[in-house]
Amino acid sequence: SLVLLSKGVPQIMAAFGLKSFLDEAGCKLVYYLHRVARGVSLSTTCLLSGFQAIELCPSNSRWLDLQIRSPRCIVFWCFLCWILQLVVNIYIAMYITGPTNNKNLSMEKLYRYCSSPYPGRLVFSVMAVVYTFMDGVYVVLMAWTSGSMVLVLHRHKQRVQHIHSSSPSPRTAHETRATHTILILVSMFVSFHALAGILSYRVTQMQSPGHWLRGISFLVSLGFPT
Repeated sequence: SLVLLSKGVPQIMAAFGLKSFLDEAGCKLVYYLHRVARGVSLSTTCLLSGFQAIELCPSNSRWLDLQIRSPRCIVFWCFLCWILQLVVNIYIAMYITGPTNNKNLSMEKLYRYCSSPYPGRLVFSVMAVVYTFMDGVYVVLMAWTSGSMVLVLHRHKQRVQHIHSSSPSPRTAHETRATHTILILVSMFVSFHALAGILSYRVTQMQSPGHWLRGISFLVSLGFPT
């Protein structure tokens, strides 16, 4: 919700022709909130998938200790996700500036209502590596934990297959529905964030990104939160 509010609402206002409705402090706050909310959305979705995978593990597995402790750790890990994103994205608040009167669109990046001067090559490279690494870790962990859950559900379905097959009115097994849900979630998660990352990188690399490219990048970035 915070991702949609912090990026969607200002972007729609800008699309309807409103100009300079945010000052420099507003630009910094809105863009900082968007980056923090996006990072928390990524990390907590990944965290939820991890806890679900641990809960689905057999009780006699080596994950038993984590199964017992995980319910007590959820709040702590969510809090840690917020702290991490608040710290990592401080640079974004320093980097974004207020609206500019310059008509040259090369000063504008992802937003139409705030400007962002070009950072030094070294600074840009370091921040790009940090953000890309974090997003990559989330995507890989999400895919790994989702794959683990699908494997556990598939094995469980095979063990109880005779129970479902002996039912007088066969219907889709709970394991199959859960597997489909997991696969849909992880597919959307990976697809939207990978495509959004590629488009965002493309926009930042172009001197004058077109309105169509920025619009598509904006829509894709809101795909998974929606």
